Amino acid sequence: MKIFNAGIRVLILLIYTLNTNAQIIDNQTNLPISPIETPNLDSLYLNPADSFPGDGLDIVLSDKLDSMVNTWYIQNAFPVDSIENACLSDTLLKELPDSVYISRLQNLDSYIPLPFNESVKKFINFYFNRRRGQVSIMMGLTNYYFPLFEEVLARYDLPSELKYLPIIESALNPKIVSRAGASGLWQFMHGTAKMYGLKINSYIDERNDPIKSTEAAARYLRDLYSIYGDWHIVIAAYNCGPGNINKAVRRSGGKQNYWEIYSKLPRETRGYIPIFIAANYVMNYSKEHNLFPVQPVFKILTDTIVLNSYLNFKQITAILNIPIEELRQLNPQYKRDIIPAKPDSPFALKLPVDQISSFIDSQTQIFACDREKYFPNNQIVLIKEDRGTSRYFDTAGKKKIYYTVKQGDNPGAIAGMFRISTYSLCEWNNIRRNMIRTGQKLTIYVNEKSQLASKDSKVAKKEVSMGQTHLGIDANRLQAGNPESALNGEYTFYTVRRGDSLYTIAKQFDGVSDVDIKLLNNIKNARSLMIGQKLKIPIKA
Repeated sequence: MKIFNAGIRVLILLIYTLNTNAQIIDNQTNLPISPIETPNLDSLYLNPADSFPGDGLDIVLSDKLDSMVNTWYIQNAFPVDSIENACLSDTLLKELPDSVYISRLQNLDSYIPLPFNESVKKFINFYFNRRRGQVSIMMGLTNYYFPLFEEVLARYDLPSELKYLPIIESALNPKIVSRAGASGLWQFMHGTAKMYGLKINSYIDERNDPIKSTEAAARYLRDLYSIYGDWHIVIAAYNCGPGNINKAVRRSGGKQNYWEIYSKLPRETRGYIPIFIAANYVMNYSKEHNLFPVQPVFKILTDTIVLNSYLNFKQITAILNIPIEELRQLNPQYKRDIIPAKPDSPFALKLPVDQISSFIDSQTQIFACDREKYFPNNQIVLIKEDRGTSRYFDTAGKKKIYYTVKQGDNPGAIAGMFRISTYSLCEWNNIRRNMIRTGQKLTIYVNEKSQLASKDSKVAKKEVSMGQTHLGIDANRLQAGNPESALNGEYTFYTVRRGDSLYTIAKQFDGVSDVDIKLLNNIKNARSLMIGQKLKIPIKA
């Protein structure tokens, strides 16, 4: 039966490809797994116009790392100073000669070819320099997730290097949802997830289940390889789907090498293989760059209990005193704090290993706790406070402020200004597909004790006296996302924040270009910006 089901899945994937290039699929199917011969290195260097493929990919990766840092486990299990430093540790380190990167990648003896080019180097520098602190925290999570990935990949006889895909896809955050709707560690879209047997309904989303989603990802990767026989193309297909791959193959005249169809791929996918190669390098050579994992204060050691009856997380917390956020972290597949288990449809509950015995001893008491409140007549009832997803973005102890969207703004840049995750910003304001409009007022919650809150309150008071109720007054030339901006003669000051560039800064001021800022501040190298640096911004009508 398993073989039959696998054949059905491959057949469905084949249908995706038959409408574009059936002959190529026939030639690729059932090829033996073997290392792909790496083309001449010189041919892998991209044209100058494509030297950093997929504009905005650095922002996408930054958002994923931000979301990882804001998860419950990171906030509670990692040292506070490490988290703070991770959010501020943009540094520019000296680049190594290309020959060093090439030699190190070759020494990895990877089953999947790891060629080097300018794009790979830029993503290596992104991880090691611009997101150095966050990467060190993410590395601290690998001891929890990598053994799971490695075990499943080995069982399906897949290259172990594929364990680095979730580094790119989710930054090891099992609850992350992309702008396109992909969810979980492996970022499954709804349709693909259902095809591979992941359950998705009002109460459960197994895309967020680390174990089941890893199993599904392994099967999906195996099926893609049975079609294409080239791991670079398989990884690209994982990102953009078989349909886009086959369009690129046809437009390239039937060529079957990733680098030969590169220019015909969606722009984001062009950067996907370079990011994958960079992730392999970063995870294997962090010590050589003086970057070490930040270890959690307490590690997640877990065990599993199989349940056959409905259970609400609050029933567990009431008896065992386990923080509900910890239960959500360990069981990210349950969408409403409810485990919809039945005798004929059991589900697993993951608990800290030291709580397993307590759960077993108190099981009767746990299931009986407020039973009629949560499950009257053994039916699920949604309590008002359980509705929605706002609980994942707790606003307790935070100050509510407002920001008015300006021309050229995007959610990632706004979130960076206020040191919040893009995901939180989108949830607070019901933003879908990163769509915002100029003039739109956004609700933002910042820590009441933070410098942002205190300074923003002063700006807010000034605006209220002028009949305004939002942050960011163009008439005063104040920069909404940067409370430290101040008027001074014919220019205003702007304090450089994490993720800023001259281009993104200039777009926040009407009539100002990056060249204007560069000349006014006598900047010779646009990449030399440092967090905290104050720039003069010319005031133009």
